[in-house]
Amino acid sequence: MRIVVPAGGIGGARFLRGLQRELGVDPDSTGEEPAITVIGNTGDDITLFGLRICPDLDTVMYTLGGGINEEQGWGRAGESFTVKEELAAYGMQPTWFGLGDRDTATHIVRSQMMAAGYPLSAVTEALCDRWRPGVRLLPMTDDRVETHVIVDDESGGRRAIHFQEWWIRHRAALPAHRIVGVGAEEAAPAPGVLEAIEEADAVLLPPSNPVVSIGSVLSVPGVREALERATVVGVSPIIGGAAVRGMADACLKAIGVQTTAQAVAEHYGPELLDGWLVDPADEGTAVEDVAVRSLPLYMSGPEATAAIARAALDLAAELKERRG
Repeated sequence: MRIVVPAGGIGGARFLRGLQRELGVDPDSTGEEPAITVIGNTGDDITLFGLRICPDLDTVMYTLGGGINEEQGWGRAGESFTVKEELAAYGMQPTWFGLGDRDTATHIVRSQMMAAGYPLSAVTEALCDRWRPGVRLLPMTDDRVETHVIVDDESGGRRAIHFQEWWIRHRAALPAHRIVGVGAEEAAPAPGVLEAIEEADAVLLPPSNPVVSIGSVLSVPGVREALERATVVGVSPIIGGAAVRGMADACLKAIGVQTTAQAVAEHYGPELLDGWLVDPADEGTAVEDVAVRSLPLYMSGPEATAAIARAALDLAAELKERRG
Protein backbone atom coordinates (compact mmCIF):
# COMPACT_ATOMS: atom_id res chain seq x y z
CA MET A 1 0.00 0.00 0.00
CA ARG A 2 1.33 3.44 -0.98
CA ILE A 3 0.20 6.33 1.18
CA VAL A 4 0.85 10.05 0.65
CA VAL A 5 0.56 12.45 3.58
CA PRO A 6 0.88 16.22 3.08
CA ALA A 7 2.02 17.37 6.51
CA GLY A 8 2.90 20.32 8.64
CA GLY A 9 4.59 20.18 12.02
CA ILE A 10 3.57 18.63 15.35
CA GLY A 11 0.09 17.35 14.47
CA GLY A 12 1.26 15.92 11.16
CA ALA A 13 4.33 14.28 12.70
CA ARG A 14 2.37 12.64 15.50
CA PHE A 15 -0.26 11.38 13.07
CA LEU A 16 2.50 9.90 10.94
CA ARG A 17 3.88 8.04 13.92
CA GLY A 18 0.44 6.53 14.49
CA LEU A 19 0.17 5.64 10.79
CA GLN A 20 3.53 3.88 10.93
CA ARG A 21 2.38 1.92 13.97
CA GLU A 22 -0.81 0.88 12.20
CA LEU A 23 1.04 -0.17 9.05
CA GLY A 24 3.76 -1.96 11.02
CA VAL A 25 6.48 0.25 9.55
CA ASP A 26 9.92 -0.33 11.02
CA PRO A 27 11.86 2.95 10.77
CA ASP A 28 15.14 1.04 11.06
CA SER A 29 14.42 -1.27 8.13
CA THR A 30 16.86 -1.05 5.25
CA GLY A 31 16.53 -1.75 1.56
CA GLU A 32 12.77 -1.35 1.52
CA GLU A 33 10.91 1.38 -0.34
CA PRO A 34 8.93 3.39 2.22
CA ALA A 35 5.18 2.80 2.14
CA ILE A 36 4.58 6.41 3.18
CA THR A 37 5.59 9.52 1.25
CA VAL A 38 5.35 12.76 3.22
CA ILE A 39 5.01 16.06 1.35
CA GLY A 40 6.34 18.52 3.90
CA ASN A 41 5.28 22.14 4.24
CA THR A 42 8.13 24.56 3.55
CA GLY A 43 6.12 27.77 3.84
CA ASP A 44 7.30 28.09 7.46
CA ASP A 45 10.94 28.10 6.33
CA ILE A 46 13.04 31.09 7.32
CA THR A 47 16.64 32.28 7.07
CA LEU A 48 18.14 33.48 10.36
CA PHE A 49 21.81 34.17 11.16
CA GLY A 50 22.71 32.98 7.67
CA LEU A 51 21.11 29.57 8.23
CA ARG A 52 18.18 28.08 6.31
CA ILE A 53 15.70 26.69 8.83
CA CYS A 54 12.92 24.28 7.80
CA PRO A 55 10.83 23.75 10.96
CA ASP A 56 8.17 21.40 9.59
CA LEU A 57 10.55 19.15 7.67
CA ASP A 58 12.75 18.90 10.76
CA THR A 59 9.82 18.19 13.09
CA VAL A 60 8.76 15.25 10.93
CA MET A 61 12.34 14.01 10.60
CA TYR A 62 13.13 14.27 14.32
CA THR A 63 9.78 12.83 15.47
CA LEU A 64 9.96 9.76 13.26
CA GLY A 65 13.73 9.43 13.71
CA GLY A 66 13.64 9.42 17.51
CA GLY A 67 15.28 12.80 18.10
CA ILE A 68 12.33 15.03 18.99
CA ASN A 69 11.68 16.78 22.29
CA GLU A 70 8.60 14.74 23.18
CA GLU A 71 7.24 17.23 25.70
CA GLN A 72 7.32 20.16 23.27
CA GLY A 73 6.67 18.25 20.08
CA TRP A 74 9.32 20.34 18.31
CA GLY A 75 13.07 20.83 18.64
CA ARG A 76 15.67 18.30 19.68
CA ALA A 77 15.66 16.13 22.76
CA GLY A 78 18.37 17.06 25.25
CA GLU A 79 18.71 20.50 23.68
CA SER A 80 20.83 23.37 25.02
CA PHE A 81 20.86 27.01 23.94
CA THR A 82 24.41 28.27 24.35
CA VAL A 83 24.62 29.60 20.79
CA LYS A 84 21.32 31.46 21.23
CA GLU A 85 22.57 33.02 24.45
CA GLU A 86 25.88 34.03 22.86
CA LEU A 87 24.14 35.60 19.86
CA ALA A 88 21.93 37.59 22.24
CA ALA A 89 25.03 38.74 24.15
CA TYR A 90 26.35 40.18 20.87
CA GLY A 91 23.03 41.97 20.38
CA MET A 92 22.12 39.87 17.36
CA GLN A 93 18.48 39.88 16.34
CA PRO A 94 16.03 38.27 16.49
CA THR A 95 16.07 36.93 20.04
CA TRP A 96 12.57 35.44 19.89
CA PHE A 97 13.50 32.37 17.82
CA GLY A 98 14.69 29.45 19.97
CA LEU A 99 17.67 28.24 17.95
CA GLY A 100 19.00 25.21 19.84
CA ASP A 101 22.60 23.99 19.70
CA ARG A 102 21.82 20.49 18.40
CA ASP A 103 19.29 21.89 15.97
CA THR A 104 21.86 24.40 14.70
CA ALA A 105 24.00 21.55 13.39
CA THR A 106 21.15 20.46 11.11
CA HIS A 107 20.72 24.01 9.82
CA ILE A 108 24.46 24.36 9.15
CA VAL A 109 24.53 21.16 7.11
CA ARG A 110 21.44 22.22 5.17
CA SER A 111 22.74 25.73 4.51
CA GLN A 112 26.16 24.54 3.36
CA MET A 113 24.67 21.99 0.98
CA MET A 114 22.22 24.52 -0.46
CA ALA A 115 25.04 27.05 -0.87
CA ALA A 116 26.93 24.37 -2.81
CA GLY A 117 23.99 24.10 -5.20
CA TYR A 118 22.06 21.11 -3.89
CA PRO A 119 18.26 21.52 -4.03
CA LEU A 120 16.26 21.25 -0.82
CA SER A 121 14.88 17.85 -1.84
CA ALA A 122 18.40 16.40 -2.14
CA VAL A 123 19.45 18.03 1.13
CA THR A 124 16.41 16.62 2.93
CA GLU A 125 17.20 13.14 1.62
CA ALA A 126 20.78 13.48 2.87
CA LEU A 127 19.64 14.61 6.32
CA CYS A 128 17.20 11.69 6.50
CA ASP A 129 20.07 9.28 5.85
CA ARG A 130 21.09 9.99 9.44
CA TRP A 131 17.64 9.99 11.04
CA ARG A 132 16.04 7.13 9.11
CA PRO A 133 12.44 8.29 9.65
CA GLY A 134 10.92 5.32 7.82
CA VAL A 135 9.12 7.54 5.30
CA ARG A 136 10.14 9.24 2.10
CA LEU A 137 10.22 12.88 3.15
CA LEU A 138 9.84 15.36 0.27
CA PRO A 139 9.63 19.13 0.55
CA MET A 140 6.59 20.48 -1.27
CA THR A 141 8.94 22.46 -3.54
CA ASP A 142 12.63 23.14 -4.07
CA ASP A 143 11.78 26.78 -4.71
CA ARG A 144 11.78 29.39 -1.98
CA VAL A 145 8.29 29.91 -0.56
CA GLU A 146 7.71 31.81 2.68
CA THR A 147 4.45 32.49 4.45
CA HIS A 148 3.97 36.14 5.44
CA VAL A 149 1.18 37.70 7.48
CA ILE A 150 -0.30 41.15 6.82
CA VAL A 151 -0.83 43.03 10.09
CA ASP A 152 -1.42 46.64 11.20
CA ASP A 153 1.66 48.78 11.78
CA GLU A 154 2.20 51.55 14.28
CA SER A 155 1.48 54.33 11.77
CA GLY A 156 -2.02 53.09 10.99
CA GLY A 157 -1.00 51.34 7.79
CA ARG A 158 -0.21 47.71 7.21
CA ARG A 159 2.98 45.68 6.95
CA ALA A 160 4.01 42.12 6.22
CA ILE A 161 5.90 40.04 8.75
CA HIS A 162 7.19 36.50 8.43
CA PHE A 163 4.79 33.87 9.70
CA GLN A 164 7.36 32.74 12.28
CA GLU A 165 7.48 36.21 13.82
CA TRP A 166 3.68 36.38 13.96
CA TRP A 167 3.40 32.86 15.37
CA ILE A 168 6.30 32.75 17.84
CA ARG A 169 7.01 36.34 18.81
CA HIS A 170 3.42 37.60 18.82
CA ARG A 171 1.67 34.26 19.56
CA ALA A 172 -0.72 35.00 16.66
CA ALA A 173 -2.26 37.75 18.82
CA LEU A 174 -1.82 40.46 16.17
CA PRO A 175 -4.99 40.53 14.04
CA ALA A 176 -4.09 39.12 10.62
CA HIS A 177 -5.66 40.72 7.56
CA ARG A 178 -4.18 38.25 5.09
CA ILE A 179 -1.84 35.29 4.96
CA VAL A 180 0.31 35.23 1.86
CA GLY A 181 2.56 32.50 0.47
CA VAL A 182 5.33 34.60 -1.05
CA GLY A 183 6.77 32.79 -4.06
CA ALA A 184 4.08 30.10 -4.11
CA GLU A 185 2.61 31.09 -7.47
CA GLU A 186 5.97 30.69 -9.19
CA ALA A 187 6.97 27.50 -7.39
CA ALA A 188 7.10 24.03 -8.90
CA PRO A 189 6.48 20.77 -7.03
CA ALA A 190 9.69 19.14 -5.84
CA PRO A 191 10.85 16.07 -7.78
CA GLY A 192 8.73 13.06 -6.91
CA VAL A 193 5.78 14.96 -5.43
CA LEU A 194 3.34 14.63 -8.31
CA GLU A 195 4.46 11.10 -9.10
CA ALA A 196 3.89 10.02 -5.49
CA ILE A 197 0.36 11.43 -5.53
CA GLU A 198 -0.40 9.81 -8.86
CA GLU A 199 0.76 6.39 -7.64
CA ALA A 200 -0.83 6.60 -4.19
CA ASP A 201 -3.50 4.17 -3.04
CA ALA A 202 -4.68 6.88 -0.66
CA VAL A 203 -3.85 10.40 0.43
CA LEU A 204 -4.41 11.24 4.09
CA LEU A 205 -4.62 14.82 5.35
CA PRO A 206 -3.48 14.79 8.99
CA PRO A 207 -4.80 17.24 11.60
CA SER A 208 -2.22 19.85 10.58
CA ASN A 209 -3.02 23.56 10.30
CA PRO A 210 -5.36 23.80 7.27
CA VAL A 211 -4.14 27.30 6.36
CA VAL A 212 -0.38 27.46 6.82
CA SER A 213 0.55 23.77 6.73
CA ILE A 214 -1.76 21.82 4.43
CA GLY A 215 -2.78 25.09 2.76
CA SER A 216 0.82 25.89 1.86
CA VAL A 217 1.30 22.48 0.24
CA LEU A 218 -1.92 22.98 -1.75
CA SER A 219 -0.71 26.40 -2.92
CA VAL A 220 2.09 24.94 -5.05
CA PRO A 221 0.81 24.88 -8.64
CA GLY A 222 -0.13 21.38 -9.74
CA VAL A 223 -0.34 19.82 -6.28
CA ARG A 224 -4.01 20.45 -5.52
CA GLU A 225 -4.96 19.41 -9.06
CA ALA A 226 -3.09 16.12 -8.60
CA LEU A 227 -4.73 15.54 -5.21
CA GLU A 228 -8.19 16.13 -6.68
CA ARG A 229 -7.63 13.06 -8.86
CA ALA A 230 -6.65 10.92 -5.86
CA THR A 231 -8.66 9.37 -3.04
CA VAL A 232 -8.26 11.85 -0.18
CA VAL A 233 -9.39 11.42 3.42
CA GLY A 234 -8.82 14.20 5.92
CA VAL A 235 -8.68 14.24 9.72
CA SER A 236 -10.27 17.31 11.26
CA PRO A 237 -7.87 19.53 13.24
CA ILE A 238 -10.91 21.09 14.94
CA ILE A 239 -12.79 19.40 17.78
CA GLY A 240 -15.89 20.98 19.27
CA GLY A 241 -15.19 24.38 17.75
CA ALA A 242 -11.60 24.63 18.98
CA ALA A 243 -8.21 23.86 17.48
CA VAL A 244 -6.75 20.63 18.85
CA ARG A 245 -3.43 22.40 19.40
CA GLY A 246 -1.67 25.57 18.35
CA MET A 247 -3.45 28.67 17.11
CA ALA A 248 -5.11 27.43 13.95
CA ASP A 249 -8.20 29.45 14.86
CA ALA A 250 -6.26 32.69 14.30
CA CYS A 251 -5.19 31.47 10.85
CA LEU A 252 -8.73 30.42 9.93
CA LYS A 253 -10.08 33.79 11.05
CA ALA A 254 -7.56 35.53 8.79
CA ILE A 255 -9.01 33.80 5.73
CA GLY A 256 -12.64 34.11 6.82
CA VAL A 257 -13.23 30.48 7.78
CA GLN A 258 -15.02 29.53 10.99
CA THR A 259 -13.30 27.31 13.51
CA THR A 260 -15.50 24.26 13.02
CA ALA A 261 -14.92 20.82 11.57
CA GLN A 262 -17.57 21.48 8.95
CA ALA A 263 -16.15 24.87 7.88
CA VAL A 264 -12.67 23.40 7.45
CA ALA A 265 -14.05 20.55 5.32
CA GLU A 266 -15.97 23.04 3.20
CA HIS A 267 -12.81 25.13 2.90
CA TYR A 268 -10.96 22.13 1.46
CA GLY A 269 -14.00 21.41 -0.71
CA PRO A 270 -15.52 18.22 -2.13
CA GLU A 271 -13.28 18.57 -5.19
CA LEU A 272 -10.37 17.73 -2.88
CA LEU A 273 -11.92 15.73 -0.04
CA ASP A 274 -13.56 12.36 -0.52
CA GLY A 275 -13.78 11.54 3.18
CA TRP A 276 -13.61 13.48 6.44
CA LEU A 277 -13.06 12.19 9.96
CA VAL A 278 -14.59 14.19 12.81
CA ASP A 279 -14.72 13.77 16.56
CA PRO A 280 -17.99 12.71 18.24
CA ALA A 281 -18.22 16.31 19.46
CA ASP A 282 -18.85 17.26 15.80
CA GLU A 283 -21.00 14.27 14.85
CA GLY A 284 -23.57 16.44 13.09
CA THR A 285 -21.04 17.54 10.46
CA ALA A 286 -22.36 17.04 6.93
CA VAL A 287 -20.59 18.13 3.75
CA GLU A 288 -22.14 17.53 0.35
CA ASP A 289 -20.36 14.82 -1.65
CA VAL A 290 -17.96 14.06 1.25
CA ALA A 291 -18.26 10.88 3.35
CA VAL A 292 -18.10 11.89 7.02
CA ARG A 293 -17.24 9.43 9.80
CA SER A 294 -17.06 10.04 13.54
CA LEU A 295 -14.55 8.65 16.05
CA PRO A 296 -12.43 10.05 18.92
CA LEU A 297 -9.76 12.27 17.36
CA TYR A 298 -7.60 13.22 20.33
CA MET A 299 -4.13 11.79 19.67
CA SER A 300 -3.71 10.97 23.35
CA GLY A 301 -1.23 8.18 22.81
CA PRO A 302 0.19 5.72 20.26
CA GLU A 303 -2.84 3.40 20.28
CA ALA A 304 -5.37 6.23 19.94
CA THR A 305 -3.37 7.77 17.08
CA ALA A 306 -3.02 4.42 15.31
CA ALA A 307 -6.81 3.96 15.58
CA ILE A 308 -7.34 7.30 13.84
CA ALA A 309 -4.93 6.28 11.10
CA ARG A 310 -6.73 2.94 10.69
CA ALA A 311 -10.10 4.70 10.37
CA ALA A 312 -8.65 7.00 7.69
CA LEU A 313 -7.19 4.05 5.78
CA ASP A 314 -10.43 2.06 6.03
CA LEU A 315 -12.51 4.97 4.76
CA ALA A 316 -10.07 5.58 1.90
CA ALA A 317 -10.27 1.90 0.89
CA GLU A 318 -14.07 1.98 1.05
CA LEU A 319 -14.27 5.11 -1.09
CA LYS A 320 -11.77 3.83 -3.62
CA GLU A 321 -13.69 0.57 -4.00
CA ARG A 322 -16.91 2.53 -4.41
CA ARG A 323 -15.28 4.54 -7.20
CA GLY A 324 -14.37 1.34 -8.95
